[in-house]
Amino acid sequence: MSVLVYADSTEGKFKKSAFEVVSYGNKVAEQLGTSVVVATINAADVSELYKYGAEKVVAVSNDALNTFNANKYASALQQVADAENASVVIVDSSIDGLYLAPLLAVKMDAGYASNVVALPTNTSPFTVKRKAFSNKAFSNTIISSDKKVIGLAKNSFGVYEIAVSGSSIDFDVNVAESNVKSEKVDRVTGKVTIADAEVVVSAGRGLKGPENWGMVEELADVLGAATACSKPVSDLGWRPHAEHVGQTGKPVASNLYIAIGISGAIQHLAGINASKVKVVINTDPEAPFFKAADYGIVGDAFEVVPKLIEKLKAFKAA
Repeated sequence: MSVLVYADSTEGKFKKSAFEVVSYGNKVAEQLGTSVVVATINAADVSELYKYGAEKVVAVSNDALNTFNANKYASALQQVADAENASVVIVDSSIDGLYLAPLLAVKMDAGYASNVVALPTNTSPFTVKRKAFSNKAFSNTIISSDKKVIGLAKNSFGVYEIAVSGSSIDFDVNVAESNVKSEKVDRVTGKVTIADAEVVVSAGRGLKGPENWGMVEELADVLGAATACSKPVSDLGWRPHAEHVGQTGKPVASNLYIAIGISGAIQHLAGINASKVKVVINTDPEAPFFKAADYGIVGDAFEVVPKLIEKLKAFKAA
């Protein structure tokens, strides 16, 4: 019996979430008194994972898996899980992970718990804490099946270094057939993506037009942050839909989320509620976002943001 962790990568490079699931998998393996095995698909340098406790890495390399396909990836990971006699499989809760995990659970005849935020509170019965009701509550879920698939919520456990002398083995898989074909993959280049960002600077209709987004991008640049927007902004075409965050857009679980000129519709709050610290800048003191914020500034963004940028630049230069 073992715990299998899937360490996701993009174009051969591991995401931060990969190191988080490996850190989490180590602790789950400790609780169960077993070993942790890490599976990778077309990763360039698996030795990076040794720093986080990956003593054994099973490396899958296959050109047919260069582009993510949930069914093909689920089939490949099932083959690794069977070979390693894995009773627990852990994946991240990225967009890809949310497609992948249910298919993998079906193939393994396993119970599946998504959006898990902590280590199992009990291993017999196997009980995990999960986010529920759009991050407004938690539920303690028992997985009673012999095999289990866990989807770890982003930025919920943290990354912990446990350097080991790891080793890797190559593993050949039979790639499953799929009716889904990818025609084209467009990736954001040259800036921090929302999925990987520790800090997100987001803005709404309070900026009055796309021509005023320069100060949002400048603030994001100073903070090393990703830029995002509310749904109305992307609907108006002011910003690309890839930057739309919220329940109907991309979920955000950053360490810091700064909302500029966003009133705080319930769908937006549901999508960013997992962020650890939320800062709001808005002229309306009655804006719903202030009830969810950790820190709030009542003021004109066109006055507040430039001053904030100035202070941050001075702090970094000191």
